[in-house]
Amino acid sequence: MSDTVIEVKNIYKVFQNNENKIEALRGIDLEINKSDTLGIVGVSGSGKSTLLHIIGTIERPTRGDLLYSIATSNEPVTKKINLFQLSDNELSTFRNENVGFVFQFHYLLPEFSALENVMMPCLIKRMKKKEALDLSFEILDKVGLKNRVNHRPGELSGGEQQRVAIARAMILKPSILLADEPTGDLDIDTGMSIIDLFIRLNEEEGITSVIVTHNRDVANKLKRKVKLEDGQIVNQYV
Repeated sequence: MSDTVIEVKNIYKVFQNNENKIEALRGIDLEINKSDTLGIVGVSGSGKSTLLHIIGTIERPTRGDLLYSIATSNEPVTKKINLFQLSDNELSTFRNENVGFVFQFHYLLPEFSALENVMMPCLIKRMKKKEALDLSFEILDKVGLKNRVNHRPGELSGGEQQRVAIARAMILKPSILLADEPTGDLDIDTGMSIIDLFIRLNEEEGITSVIVTHNRDVANKLKRKVKLEDGQIVNQYV
């Protein structure tokens, strides 16, 4: 069985700005393997975030295919899904069940504690509160915050807030974790500790991780890297 879990095939993304067309992505082909840690690097405006959003199905491409290989409990073999052939509702369901997101800014709800922020995806899914609590305590302990569960975001450091965001992204056990400049709002030491956390979670949980970064030191910690220039992949290396 192939280790490839995501296939990006000939992806183009064009944005219309008044009468001007902006080609953000121009024919991207990329394979992402099971348990990969993949860095997407490049200067600002190279198309990194657009590619990540398409991999995470937040945006649809102008043309091209995105294939996910997903193992289901009802089938003995892996099922390959061409995601952009799904309806918006089907795509939303798939995204909620299989993809976790971490962004540069944490987007935590300031009036809720760390525990309540992490529980939110479980409650939206109508999970029983006791189960949601147990899972939230477990994942906050895993990211090193078992003593901070009742603190609100304003009472946490930037690195601690990002750890809460990572815990929230992982709470439903996604098959892939996507991060867009997760260290961009942090100092160097804190940022590297966050990347070390991604790597540890990848090793322990086997979660495939794709991280957009402009930081060379961050990218060098990952198993693989691709470099984008003007919406095209110009280099792939380990």
